Amino acid sequence: MCELLAMSANVPTDIVFSFTGLAERGGVTGPHVDGWGITFYEGKGSRTFKDACPSSESHVAQLIKSYPIKSEVVVSHIRQANRGCVSLENTHPFTRELWGRYWTYAHNGQLSDYQQKFAVRRYQPVGDTDSELAFCWILEKVVERFGDQAPADLLPVYRFIATLADEIRALGVFNMILSDGEHLMSYCSNNLCHITRRAPFGKAKLIDTDVVIDFDKETTPNDIVTVIATRPLTDNEDWHILKPGEWKLFARGELVLTQEG
Repeated sequence: MCELLAMSANVPTDIVFSFTGLAERGGVTGPHVDGWGITFYEGKGSRTFKDACPSSESHVAQLIKSYPIKSEVVVSHIRQANRGCVSLENTHPFTRELWGRYWTYAHNGQLSDYQQKFAVRRYQPVGDTDSELAFCWILEKVVERFGDQAPADLLPVYRFIATLADEIRALGVFNMILSDGEHLMSYCSNNLCHITRRAPFGKAKLIDTDVVIDFDKETTPNDIVTVIATRPLTDNEDWHILKPGEWKLFARGELVLTQEG
């Protein structure tokens, strides 16, 4: 299956360290060789980089590992294809506009008997993955429930999305990352974890490659950074392992909503 990576921070922060570890799983320490992608938010705007090549071999991935793009919200994905061919249009993360904001989504898992359930009209998939179709269905249901204008408070929206994710999980494995550029949601079906780093910062060592960073030298005492991943990326830190059906919502690095399945 695929692997996910995401970040929520209270200050613009680069994800070079975490992405360096994830990229190794795209062909070196893992079998996820069917493409990769990453989206960085900058205010209401976003920039996305994708490649259908393995992340461990991609020149575009090398750019991400060497160029510290700073962002408060990041969503990334490395793919091991099961539904849909290996192609750019089937490469996560996927993005759609809703209520004047870009919503970005990535999925790890495989669904069965989903075509009839995911009837969509307004949001159409470009590729042929179960993942993108599920994303389109989620957005359709959100508009159906909340209308064409964004509610003043998005927290009820994310609570509703969690109920939709519960429905999708009944069709198979559904680990999800979703963001509107301000909030970052993680939903666990079977494999997802997170860590929140804050002062006092220390050193961290990647599992997948021999890289160590001293966050105390890279941060300020006020920084708060939460990283979400399919599996822990470091071997000297305490990662929180999510339970099946558990979901969490972060904003500016802090946990704002959570519920166990």
